[in-house]
Amino acid sequence: MAYNSTCKSVDFGFTQKFLPSVYVTVFILGAIGNCLGLKSMYNNWRKIGNVNIFVLNLCLADILYILTLPFLVVYYASKSHWKYGNVFCKILRLCFCINLYGSIGFLTCISVYRYLGIVHTLRVKGRITARLSMLIVTLVWFLVFLQSLPDMFFDKTFFKNKTSCYDTTSDIYIREYLKYSIGKTVLGFGIPLLIMLCCYGHVAFILMTKKDIDVILKLRCIRLVVILTLLFSVCFIPYHIFRNLNLVTRISKLDGACQKWYNSMYIANQVGNGLACMNSAINPLVYFFNSDDLLMKCFIKCGRGRQSAAVSFEDDSDLRKKTPDSMVKK
Repeated sequence: MAYNSTCKSVDFGFTQKFLPSVYVTVFILGAIGNCLGLKSMYNNWRKIGNVNIFVLNLCLADILYILTLPFLVVYYASKSHWKYGNVFCKILRLCFCINLYGSIGFLTCISVYRYLGIVHTLRVKGRITARLSMLIVTLVWFLVFLQSLPDMFFDKTFFKNKTSCYDTTSDIYIREYLKYSIGKTVLGFGIPLLIMLCCYGHVAFILMTKKDIDVILKLRCIRLVVILTLLFSVCFIPYHIFRNLNLVTRISKLDGACQKWYNSMYIANQVGNGLACMNSAINPLVYFFNSDDLLMKCFIKCGRGRQSAAVSFEDDSDLRKKTPDSMVKK
């Protein structure tokens, strides 16, 4: 197929408007949420459970990425002009990979622990220790770094009138990067997703068939399923689908082929990048819903607020009843 000029009509302006606004929002919400999460961990360190060890590392992965967002805001706000050099560009993109796949890894660990606690309660009782959890955390970090490190060897900056900082790579290495991206999608996203689906499929069966399971444990599981569904459907699935499809369209254009929907795929990829970034703002919900103490405090405050509003309403009603008609007429 002959090269078509419509391939050139990529709307780069959308990225320069959309991503900075997303990054600023995620920076504010993520910083507040993760700092509150760390404070909660510090206050409850003596009571910290095995699952909370993964939650703590999830929080640290988010903070690592959030610290890089101001540089990306400046980059996209200045019309994709990179001023900080090739090495720092690679470090920033590496931090995103570590945060993304670290989040998926630790969420998978939390899911497996919840599964074992519900389905195989007696078998794992006393066997899952803090030391074992720390060994698993170390293994997750190692695998995430091992998976993300090859990204550093791809060219990230390109100069054409101005220096750009690619989140993937330049056109020269795009074919090799597609293979790496597909491998990373299968190992870092596909397998953990399959593990979680199997775990929660079995958990759902157990919750429906057994009635002697602790109610609090059921609520924890349901809350976690809701958050994981939100994270995967909003943040992780669109990112991996649109990123790989966008890489395919870039290769197709290099081969001289073109379709009108290529521009839409580029925009969809940028939306996927923004949604993936939002996991750092959504993850604090895991800390919140994993803590029964925090939920209880929230419910108590909400109850007091409603009670005080009801009392003030009743007092206002009594005052109106006691007020003479003559005063009202005045």
